[in-house]
Amino acid sequence: MGRRGWLALLFGIAAISGLVLLRAADPYMLVVAREATFDTFQQWRPREAPRDLPIRIIDIDETSLADVGQWPWPRSTMATLSQRLTELGAAAVTFDLLFSEPDRLSPAAGTDHDAQFAAALGAGPTVLSLAQSARAAGTDLASKSGLAMTGTDPLASLPELGGAAQPLKVLVDAAAGLGVASLDRDGSGVARRLPMLWRNGDAVLPTLSAEALRVALGVSTLVVIGDSAGAGTVEQLRIGDFAVPTGPSGDIWLYYRHLPPDIYIPARDLLADGYAGLEPLVSGHIVLIGASASGLLDIRNSPLGVAVPGVAIHAQALEQMLTQTYLQRADWVAGLEIAIFALAGLLIVLAVIITGPVAGLAVTLAVAGVVAAISWWAFSVPRLLIDPSFALLGALLLYAAMAFFRFAVTDADRRRIRRAFAHYVEPSLLTRIEADDRLLRLGGDVRELTVMFSDVRNFSALAERTEPTTLVAILNRLFAALGTAIVGQQGTIDKFMGDAVMAFWNAPVDVARHAERACLAALDMRAALERLNATEREPIAIGIGIASGPALVGNMGFETRFDYSCIGDTVNVASRIEGLCRAVGHDILVASSTVVAAPELAFLPAGSLGLKGMSGRESIHVLVGNAAMRQSPEFAELALAHAAFVDDLAGGRDHAQSLDACRRAALAVDARLGSFYAACEQRIGDFRAGALVV
Repeated sequence: MGRRGWLALLFGIAAISGLVLLRAADPYMLVVAREATFDTFQQWRPREAPRDLPIRIIDIDETSLADVGQWPWPRSTMATLSQRLTELGAAAVTFDLLFSEPDRLSPAAGTDHDAQFAAALGAGPTVLSLAQSARAAGTDLASKSGLAMTGTDPLASLPELGGAAQPLKVLVDAAAGLGVASLDRDGSGVARRLPMLWRNGDAVLPTLSAEALRVALGVSTLVVIGDSAGAGTVEQLRIGDFAVPTGPSGDIWLYYRHLPPDIYIPARDLLADGYAGLEPLVSGHIVLIGASASGLLDIRNSPLGVAVPGVAIHAQALEQMLTQTYLQRADWVAGLEIAIFALAGLLIVLAVIITGPVAGLAVTLAVAGVVAAISWWAFSVPRLLIDPSFALLGALLLYAAMAFFRFAVTDADRRRIRRAFAHYVEPSLLTRIEADDRLLRLGGDVRELTVMFSDVRNFSALAERTEPTTLVAILNRLFAALGTAIVGQQGTIDKFMGDAVMAFWNAPVDVARHAERACLAALDMRAALERLNATEREPIAIGIGIASGPALVGNMGFETRFDYSCIGDTVNVASRIEGLCRAVGHDILVASSTVVAAPELAFLPAGSLGLKGMSGRESIHVLVGNAAMRQSPEFAELALAHAAFVDDLAGGRDHAQSLDACRRAALAVDARLGSFYAACEQRIGDFRAGALVV
């Protein structure tokens, strides 16, 4: 990665760290999103349970109120409910109702309904309830069950009961059990978790459903298993043979199902004369007595998205205990969620940096899908609550941040480079520059280049007889054709100079086999010119000179105005060779350095010429064709004939016969070579020592 890549990585790591700190702080909005996600999981896959679980609800519903009378009912009526349930063989009769005041409906003189109710409670396996109340004093009632603890004492981790609305003492003394009926601890209005144990000073009180199960089982003692690491938390509550795994504070996640209608028995049916027919529905069952009538204000929201009576929530908890179906969210899960997000976030950051925003978005969506799938599998199979909401939200925020960073910083650099070179460099080269801006070093850098000069022949004469606007249009069409050929072979166009074009290869980025590409570009320029001349009224001829070697390439100029160009002997050689095209009688001339670098192509030696302004001589070759041409038998014949011709010239022997052989062989290769061999008769000295400077 370049400097921008490392900056993007540091920015991404900083964004991940910030989001991790946000998750560790766990603000309310994240809690809401997490619990809403778990609610959605339950809606998609509610708890499954057999229909014959031994649980029934005696429902004080609207029809019962209409038949029996308005609430509260006399304690004598409640006594009747308790007596009949005991008579029908209920395993536990649990009242999810408060009896915190004396019966106001007892007659002034006569039977005490509270005493009557107490007697009915004492005659059966009954459980009463108390509830948290901010307006009430603390309760002095003791638990009806014994309590045994193993491991570290978890008392401090249990929720504090505080003020409580409690039943009359005479009723509590008569009942077999006493439990806390409160459900909501966080004030969200949705009953998601249920504390199994409550702290009341130095004492512990069980929740109503746990106490109902204890009484039904005939167990005298609850066993609280604390952690063994000394953290003072709860790991499990045991009720007889039933194990209830809990969270650190002794609560369980409620896992709901849609309760079947037959779990409910209207209270009026039990109070009717034919109540005995209910025995199959009551015998051996844990019976909960509660109210679903809306006016009694015991309706709660559930994760399933429907309102349910509070007594039904205790029934759900009992079903979980009986079927041993629990949702787990251990302490280490939060750390796992943070680790998952950190790893996923790093993957997203690297994807955006390496592959770009579009592919990075695909990676982000794929990561989000994997996280969601893992969370859903964990909920469905091992019933482990792993929150995907923060990972999904964090992944999208992280992607947005990285995309913005790339757009604001990295892409700004790429646009600058593209604007600077879009008119000069082949698109594939631009792509490589964009991928690594280190390839574009500002200033000067000596590189091995292949340089080309191209010039229009007889341009002055053409300009004299052509209107300026027409001349500009002709040049534009010409430069478009020639420039396309150059860029198509990964060349960099240095500049257009009047009727001339300068281009080079192997800068600003490395171009493999750049000498060969430059020669192929010259052949493509020749073909493009032929196509262009077919549409022009006056044919245009060009000369091309090519040389390879070291040159200084970079930004030339001053701070506010510069060109990306190259200078050096190689550039001068290419320019001078292009000027020799008329004298040599061929349109593409190549220096020996280029011939050595591109041996696959078809070249013919054109002698050793002195170049204007330069000392020494330069060995010149004409470019005849591409690699296929070099492999052809026609060119092989021509090359042999040309070698004999050059040998005759160099040795001062009669060359008429070898020249005729060259001309005959050239006709099968390229008719343009006729002018080359015609010029050779005038350039005998170029094949010997002492050539004239042109």
